[in-house]
Amino acid sequence: MVEEPAREPKYYTVKRHLLAYIEALRPGAPVPTERELAATLDTSRTTARQALSELVAEGRLVRRQGSGTYVADAKITWPLLVASFTEQAIANGLSPSSVLLGLTRARATDKVAEKLRLEPGAEVHQLDRLRLANDRPMAVETSFMPATRFPYLGRKVKDGASLHAVLTNDYGVELVTGEETIDTAPASPQHAKLLQADVGFPMLVVSRLSFDRSGVPVELGTSWFRGDRITLTASLRAT
Repeated sequence: MVEEPAREPKYYTVKRHLLAYIEALRPGAPVPTERELAATLDTSRTTARQALSELVAEGRLVRRQGSGTYVADAKITWPLLVASFTEQAIANGLSPSSVLLGLTRARATDKVAEKLRLEPGAEVHQLDRLRLANDRPMAVETSFMPATRFPYLGRKVKDGASLHAVLTNDYGVELVTGEETIDTAPASPQHAKLLQADVGFPMLVVSRLSFDRSGVPVELGTSWFRGDRITLTASLRAT
């Protein structure tokens, strides 16, 4: 017995219609409202809302509170490299900047101590920054580094300063290899506020452990990217 193919959900039909419609539009162009879509495609506003919401989550559309829904700017291609946010933004033709959210000394948690090969409870620097490209919030980053290896770090890291440049120029430490994991998570209230997104908005969470030329771990960092603004890429080769 041949099974009948599954029927396409109604919202997906609306979504395909919208994708074809916005393909010829420039970023910033308005798209039909839920009411207009429902009337044009003879469907419910709930179905139209689901289609619009998926395209917003995918970064194809952007909502502006009290204004409407518009075609979003193209996503930024972000290669996974042992390079700083500053270097990667410049390589994409963007102007990078940072806002220093905090730099404190704290006792390492068991996980941080294990990753950085430190004694339990050893002191670490915790660096929190908001990263921007062309003045648009792109990511919130948290980094941990051994405090004893990098004394007076707080005097050297200012708004806009590249951490990798500070490590190289002030401490003679160059990051050359790394281990990276990628996950997804909903935006917390804090991250949503900083990244100008809704609470629960899809985030790409990139965690990296970076090593120096001797193979010693230097930085344990986590970056929370807006999933609608970034496409992560990696170059692969056969083993």
